[in-house]
Amino acid sequence: MKLIESNDTVTFPDNVTFTVKNRVVHVTGPRGTLKRDFRHLHMENMIKGVTKGYRYKMRSVYAHFPINVTLQDGGRTVEIRNFLGEKIVRRVPLPEGVTAALSTAQKDELIIEGNDIQLVSQAAARIQQSTTVKEKDIRKFLDGIYVSEKTTIVQE
Repeated sequence: MKLIESNDTVTFPDNVTFTVKNRVVHVTGPRGTLKRDFRHLHMENMIKGVTKGYRYKMRSVYAHFPINVTLQDGGRTVEIRNFLGEKIVRRVPLPEGVTAALSTAQKDELIIEGNDIQLVSQAAARIQQSTTVKEKDIRKFLDGIYVSEKTTIVQE
């Protein structure tokens, strides 16, 4: 068996503090605190998360039946109604530390924000997967909610 040893140095800003104990890393910055048990290192994503935050913008795409997206529990649950004219209400709970808001500037746009990129992208994936078209030709039926932009909350 071959073992590969590698070292990587990460520079971090003055306003970010690290605490490492038993492969558990705590990163604290101006936007909050993140904690993760590591098998693989994701330090740069954590630094960016506690300093700038992550924002995913999602757009509703529909041909005939308008998709109604509402927020419940203060932005903790996303409800999707009238997808392809169905009466089923799809509810997607968001992970702890992730919030959703409806955009006021753009119609049919949902904004998902948080400090942990893994949780924000997981929430966006759950919303997108809840609106997949079943038993129809997906080349023709393109309705759904898709990620349109991935940015940071604090712009440079």
